[in-house]
Amino acid sequence: MTTIEQIMSTPVVTATEHEALAGVIERMHDRRVGSVVVIDDAGAVCGVITERDVLRQAAARRADLVDLGDVAHTMTSPADVIDTALDATAALRIMRERGYRHMPVVHDGELVGVVSLRDLMRITDLGPAEVPRGLKGVVVADTEVGDVRGAEGFYHYRQYSAVELATQRSLGDVMQLMIDGALPVTTAERDAFQAEVRPLRRLPDAVRAVLPAIAAAGQPLDGLRTALSYAAAARGCRPVLDIDAAERRADCLFASAVTPTILCALHRTAHGLDVVEPRDDLDDEANYLWMLTGSEPSAEYARAVGTYLVSTVDHGFNASTFTARVVTSTGADVGAAVVAGVGALSGPLHGGAPSRALALLDEIGTPDRIDAVVRPLIERGDKIMGFGHAVYRTDDPRSLMLREVARGLGGPLVAFAEATEARVIELLEELKPGRGLRTNVEFYAGVVMERCGVPREMFTPTFASSRVIGWCANILEQAADNKIIRPSARYMGPTPPQPVPSIV
Repeated sequence: MTTIEQIMSTPVVTATEHEALAGVIERMHDRRVGSVVVIDDAGAVCGVITERDVLRQAAARRADLVDLGDVAHTMTSPADVIDTALDATAALRIMRERGYRHMPVVHDGELVGVVSLRDLMRITDLGPAEVPRGLKGVVVADTEVGDVRGAEGFYHYRQYSAVELATQRSLGDVMQLMIDGALPVTTAERDAFQAEVRPLRRLPDAVRAVLPAIAAAGQPLDGLRTALSYAAAARGCRPVLDIDAAERRADCLFASAVTPTILCALHRTAHGLDVVEPRDDLDDEANYLWMLTGSEPSAEYARAVGTYLVSTVDHGFNASTFTARVVTSTGADVGAAVVAGVGALSGPLHGGAPSRALALLDEIGTPDRIDAVVRPLIERGDKIMGFGHAVYRTDDPRSLMLREVARGLGGPLVAFAEATEARVIELLEELKPGRGLRTNVEFYAGVVMERCGVPREMFTPTFASSRVIGWCANILEQAADNKIIRPSARYMGPTPPQPVPSIV
């Protein structure tokens, strides 16, 4: 039997409740630890500070580290402890059940060490853990890319509010943040990054040659799977397992830059229109509408679509992001991982809702028909497209932001959408009280894109054109510290082994 005493980390890095959090963060960095145990004046354990706590506090304050307050405001408290005599298997069960990643270790009530979930999982073999269907709520990885705090109605890219980024920064800036880990803070930094990206927007000759056949076979998102796979192969993308960080980054920049071009080219080719080349004098937002429509967009439309694009770059471990990381974990190339993400995004329960939400408005037609159309849907238990979210238990922050963007654009469609939103929420409260269902990002995303001239068949592809940046950030993170993702399944079929029947 392996005991906690045999694997715990010592000496313990500690802090007191009233210390400044900034100093504790420096201590964590200097000592290279993922947690600090908080003790009271008597030396008893009263809390724990983890890297995740620090990131959560930084995002909540949206401030510099020096303004984060003291330890007591951030620590997890009270802190459970485990005894040195406990065996590792029992400790792992406790940490899984309680959702801990680090726990203080005591002997006769005295703090003597810290044990991590990672340490325990290295040396124990519990077999498959019982988890919810669809892995809902299960933590499968550590990430610095971003997170979603559904109860608060907040999500972030790295340490910045995603909503603030969408309203204050360009898509190119956010690409730099996601790929390189930092926003540009000078014009020179921005220009240097864009100088790398601009040549990668060009449609590869290999893809251009087969574009008509791909476009004729299906919708742009279907074609993207084929065209992007071909583009990655023609570029010579190699397995991430066999290349260094610089080459992985270059491949991710390529995938992020060329995807919007491929999507617009597929759309125009399918409609018998000439492919429109990207322009170096336009930023990513304006370029997207330029390549899609063939007309230089107004600043108002470019900014509106750009706000949507930034707001959809990343959103936690959603189905497509998780898929991209699973494929990356096998050591496959960047193109394979991104194409896998596209496949997951193509499902109507993930990326296909903006056009479906707008279709609901079409079906309603006029405000006086809202009850007649929506009430039966709710009573039957049907999904109301554009309402409700698997994570948020309050207003979707993306929806609130895009509603303001829509209001800025104005027009009858926007007014109708707001009237529909208000009445549908009333009906949901009446027929499904306590559920707190509100509009999600898809509802006003469809309205904004319709007003800006994006064809409905391009709503989900537009989503994909920005989400590829988030996939690539996750691909780079997975590849940098990789462990193949290989969960277990519980067999529920007939009891084996049974005799193999003979053919009569």
